[in-house]
Parts: sequence; structure tokens; C-alpha cells
Amino acid sequence: MLSDVKVLDLSTLLPGPYASMMLADLGAKVLRVESPTRVDLVREMTPKVEGSSVAHQYLNRSKKSIALDLKQPEAIEIIKALVKEYDVVLEQFRPGVMDRLGIGYEVLKAINPKIIYCAITGYGQTGPYKSRAGHDLNYLAIAGISSYSRRKEQSPTPQGIQIADIAGGSLHGVIGILTALHHRQRTGEGQMIDISMTDCAFALNAMSAAGTLAGNDVPKAESHPFNGGTFYDYYQTSDARYLSIGSLEPKFFSGLCQLLGLEHLLPITNKTSVQQHIKDSFIHAFKQKTYAQWQAIFIKHDLCVEPVLNLKEASEHPQIVARGMIVDVPHPQSGMQKQLGCPIKFSMYQTQYQQVGGEVGADGKQILTQLGFNNSKINALKKDGIVTF
Repeated sequence: MLSDVKVLDLSTLLPGPYASMMLADLGAKVLRVESPTRVDLVREMTPKVEGSSVAHQYLNRSKKSIALDLKQPEAIEIIKALVKEYDVVLEQFRPGVMDRLGIGYEVLKAINPKIIYCAITGYGQTGPYKSRAGHDLNYLAIAGISSYSRRKEQSPTPQGIQIADIAGGSLHGVIGILTALHHRQRTGEGQMIDISMTDCAFALNAMSAAGTLAGNDVPKAESHPFNGGTFYDYYQTSDARYLSIGSLEPKFFSGLCQLLGLEHLLPITNKTSVQQHIKDSFIHAFKQKTYAQWQAIFIKHDLCVEPVLNLKEASEHPQIVARGMIVDVPHPQSGMQKQLGCPIKFSMYQTQYQQVGGEVGADGKQILTQLGFNNSKINALKKDGIVTF
């Protein structure tokens, strides 16, 4: 699908590498530029296979890698040579860092006017927080999401996934890049894309922000239908597992109440006192049977009730398996490694998984040779620590 697109990825950690992995899954040719000296936290994550983090192998699948010390002028010249042949540059430094290195947007645009330059940062290229440090938890806090993603009288809960990083930075970054590629195809113009993970997280307040901005209705803990303010919630079984209850529509709610022998709860109403009575009734009802017993019951009934699975169980769920969400990716030592598959399905494209992410700079020599460097020059660059492989 994107086989004619070349992406030069200078990003680190999660948001940028996840975005470029998605582009690689869609066929783009991605070259990851990594630091030979700077510690990449993803590379240090456990578990490891053959000494390498499986998280890093996942995020860098189907990509090539070159390790350059961007503090050295010769490395910057290599980036400038590479950008002539690339369509997209993806970076994740704080604003101004790329300019100080001598490879900011204006410099790269002068070399390749059609370049699409996507910068993913915590707070964006403008504003009083533009140079401020942050992580996923901070962006969700600033965006207002953490304030009402909690139980009453309890603190916000750190989420199990990186919402601002991935739903904010990665996915919006990919959308921006694909939109810019479409624009370039029509006009021949490249451009810069400014992705703020905080902006994107703030935009995820899709249901609540409308009421807050237009009606000054500020959401609080357990205050609306989707954050525990109604029976739409999780319920514990007798053996301390959980079920998710999403039976919002009248036909589902009616069917659930009849199944549980709670017909007296009909008809449904959104009054707070009644909702609490419904929740209390459900809490009591679901504690009467084990997780397995409830599973056996609800698998036969289409009532928006599903078990809360751990990640291992989820990976074995028949729906996940049937959708091809677990794939085998070639690994140079162990043969195949199971990874999450690409979630985007096409009628005319089949995702190809070339290999797991390799070692730092694994393709450096090949890339430099393609740029026209001879063995003598490559060895000199390696000796001086400008490139590592």
C-alpha cells in the first residue's frame, strides 16, 4: 500500500516508533536512526529474547536501523544525504533540538522541498509548555482526562496502556503523515506536522468536552454514563474475577434483568438514586456465581456482557485469533516470534511482517554503502564512533 514511501525515523521511546511501525506494516520503507550511546528505555524493557527486549523487537519490526551519533558533524551530513531520498522525517525531540543539531525542518526542506516532517512532542511546538518535560500520565492529567477517570473519593488510576502516547501521538501522527502525503500527491508540496500528545489527549474528551465547553457541565468521578455514573461498569464474581456490563440499550437491559431475575428494576431510568439501586442489585447478583459459571451463561446471550480477560487470555480469545491479531514474525535466532498484528484490514492488501527489530545500527554498513561511501570511509566513521554497527 505504501511501498513507494520512505520514512526516516529519528524518534525514541514509544509514540514515534509505534507510528513508524504502523507505516511499515502498511508497506512503507522505514529506516530507524538510533543513538549508539543514549539509553533507550524500550531496549531495556524485559522480557528479553537472545539478549534483546521483545518490546523493542516488536516496535521496530520490518524496519532497517542505522546508529548515528548526531552530536558529530559527520553524522549530520549523513542525515542530510539520506533526506534527499526520503519522503517523511519523523522525530520526537523537544522543540528546538533538531534546529540546534542542524537538521531542523527549514534545513531539511531546503535540501528536499517535498519532505514531510512530523514532530511528535508532549506539548507541541508552541505555547508556554513547549519545552517542558512530560510523560503519558502528565499529558492525560493536563488534558483533564485523569480528573474524572476514577472512583469517587479515590485518586486517578494510572492506565494499563499509554493513551496519550499511542492514541494521541502515534495514531494522530500517522493520520497527519498520510494526509500530508495525499496533499503532496495533489500539489507537490511538502510540509511540517506539529503533533502535541497533550492536544491529542485533550481531543479524546469527545463525549464530555461538548457539555463542558457549551454548557459548563464539568465531568466528575462516576458522574456520567461511561465513567461509572450508571450500571455501565465492572462487577465482581464469587471468585474475585470481573465481568463488564454494557447493556445500555433498553432491549439489552431488559434481557439482562430477566436473566438475573431482577425484572423489578424495569423500566430503566437515569435517576442517580435508581442507578445506584441497579448497581447494588447487580453487585449482589454477580457475586452468586463464579466467573466460569457466568461465562457459560453469557456466551449464549447477546446482552453486551463480556468477561474481563487478562492479556494472555485476550490473546487466546477466539475473536482475537479469528481476526489475525496474533502473528508470527521472523526472528533471526529463534525462528518466529509471536507479536500483535496490524489491526487495519484491507481487501486488496495483506500486511507483510519482514522481521523483528534488530540490534542498534544493524543495517548501518548497507545504508552507507547505498549512499556511496566506500569501505575505507565506512571503517573510518565506525572507528570515530560516528556510526555503530
